[in-house]
Amino acid sequence: MSSFLLAIISQRLINPNVFHTFVIVSRQEVTALLNLIHEINEEKDSVVVVEGKRDSYALKCIGFSCKILEFHRFGGLTKFSDSVSGHKNIILLFDSDRKGRYLTRRVIEQLERRAKINLYYKKRLNQITGGKIRTIEEISQYKDALFGVII
Repeated sequence: MSSFLLAIISQRLINPNVFHTFVIVSRQEVTALLNLIHEINEEKDSVVVVEGKRDSYALKCIGFSCKILEFHRFGGLTKFSDSVSGHKNIILLFDSDRKGRYLTRRVIEQLERRAKINLYYKKRLNQITGGKIRTIEEISQYKDALFGVII
């Protein structure tokens, strides 16, 4: 498979004053990301947990159809832990910033004995994007490439 690059212009969700960014994406990156989305959507008895509504919206924009929970809607770690402990597999997709790493540690500490915490997809997402995605909401930059809009 030949390697070509796509230039994507995408709106960033984090800034209400919309500005454009360029993201260079390879065909292999797009294919791997589509496969990752499909794998997560096929996970049975699983729930994806993100930090907030922008993260949830970004995942839905690129094709996530699985159950997505927003951590900040629970009003604290204890309420969150009590609410999600019934799920067999919890897929954490917190941001790679300081706050996201802190939340990941705290959630693992709270739930490691009550549920399976899955960090595989977070690591895989980082590998696929080459570290270009630091926050989950930035994944919306890939929307145009995933849905075939090439400029």
